[in-house]
Amino acid sequence: MQPIFEFIGNYWWLAFPLMGVVGWVGSAWERGARLRHKRRLEVMHAKAELKSAQAAARGKAVAAASLPTITAATATAAVSGAPARETQATQLERLFAEHDAVTTRWLEYELDVAKIIAFPAMSDGRQPLTAAFLRAKRVADGLRPASAKAKLTKDQLTEYRNAVADFEVAFDVAERDARRIRDSGFSEVERKRLDTAKKLLTVAVDEAATPAERQLAYRRVREELDGLISISDEAIEVLENKVMLELGPTAATPGVDAATAPPVQAPASPPAPEPERLPAPRPSTTPPTAAQWPVPSRGNGDAPGRVIHPKPQR
Repeated sequence: MQPIFEFIGNYWWLAFPLMGVVGWVGSAWERGARLRHKRRLEVMHAKAELKSAQAAARGKAVAAASLPTITAATATAAVSGAPARETQATQLERLFAEHDAVTTRWLEYELDVAKIIAFPAMSDGRQPLTAAFLRAKRVADGLRPASAKAKLTKDQLTEYRNAVADFEVAFDVAERDARRIRDSGFSEVERKRLDTAKKLLTVAVDEAATPAERQLAYRRVREELDGLISISDEAIEVLENKVMLELGPTAATPGVDAATAPPVQAPASPPAPEPERLPAPRPSTTPPTAAQWPVPSRGNGDAPGRVIHPKPQR
């Protein structure tokens, strides 16, 4: 024990940094516990929503937050005491509307490049919640009948109803998680590239910018996003249509750069009218008269330009 006491007496000052290390480890563990608890609550909430939607689809009693919206038809039936029964076609039309509404919300993230940059997790199939949503979408799309007039058995209708409920809940959970994490999965350099792409995208769709500026910004956006986010061909086509919205025919031609394209030639102006020609003078009929006096002398050796006056005749 004596060596231990000697060590403590010589190195007692190590207690202060050790206390700091222990405090940091404790705070890190507490933060991790809070994060795990938060994620556990989110998963439990998602499961509760899924169960509520499935129970509502089966017609069982559920919580008030999960009850379907009361329409005018159901309210009238409730007041009159008549049971509100839906035919199979009516149920399919309602399920089609819910299915299409979720698909439209999903396409907003798939076709809008600005939303893809702001919430990249919605287009990343490696994210667990996004992958679960895509699987639920595939199941719902596969079970969807061709039309509301299709004849389905009771089990088939129930299966499609549950698939639509799973599809909607999975999308809500994936959207909430994507808005929470945003671009936290990228490094600092990659986040700077995303910010640059956002600014360039604003210029690319700005109608006040020149065609050359918009096309240059569009190319820069593609370069900044290359290797960071996978953009579908449909989203690229939508973006190109926005960029080409106000461009002229030369700039909108595929493969032609507005900065190097030859200027559009204006139509040739009509030739100027020729000046009116005056009629040629008619030849004079008066016989030529003698030259008027005085005239310069010629061939007499005098100085040039000397005027000789004739002598009067007697």
